Amino acid sequence: MPSSAAPEAKWCSAACRKHGVDATDRALEQRIDELLAARARTSSICPSEVARSIDPDDWRDLMEPARRAARRMMARGEVEITQHGSVVDPSTAKGPIRIRRPR
Repeated sequence: MPSSAAPEAKWCSAACRKHGVDATDRALEQRIDELLAARARTSSICPSEVARSIDPDDWRDLMEPARRAARRMMARGEVEITQHGSVVDPSTAKGPIRIRRPR
């Protein structure tokens, strides 16, 4: 496990494990928490909202890191990843996703 990861970190995939968790990743996870906390419990957010809130000019570069952050959070049971309102396996989900609190 990379030294930058907390011992309790759960990894969503081999790619996440290889990348490790840096300050940007922690900021994305925190922002997911903040955006969800500011919404109704039944609401969801898009990874692009997370990326745009961190870097409004170069948010596209943060799209995959935002999706990875959501996958890590799902692996820890903090969020669910959905498509068309149904929870999906983030390792196989293709296309647009939404992030919400577990129901």
